Amino acid sequence: MRLRVVTPMSVCVDRSVLRIVAEAPDGHFGMLPNHVDFIAELVPGILLYATEDGAERYVAVNSGTLVKCGDEVRVAVRGAVEGDDLSELRARVEADFRRRDEDEREARAALARLEAGMIRRFRDLGTTGS
Repeated sequence: MRLRVVTPMSVCVDRSVLRIVAEAPDGHFGMLPNHVDFIAELVPGILLYATEDGAERYVAVNSGTLVKCGDEVRVAVRGAVEGDDLSELRARVEADFRRRDEDEREARAALARLEAGMIRRFRDLGTTGS
């Protein structure tokens, strides 16, 4: 079956796989190529898949949706990081979270400066117009 994991910014995985294990709100589930079609909500966690040569790979995913239709499995998530070693994947995810946290902090600081500048300008307009 064909697995395709996409985020709003990129395609993380697009390849043929032998099996998939993912996590829904009510627990883990597995899929083989002849699995019945269905849709599942995914929770943040690890999606495991086996490649055609039998190697296991991992994708750390944020919340999203998995859709199995025919021979295709499409996974749409807010964020995904792929790897073949869980400890390495954990380090990459932690680094990614730290980077995103810093980006959000910088964006909040820029927004606060913008709001403060607007308030000063409105205040100045009020004092010069009186």
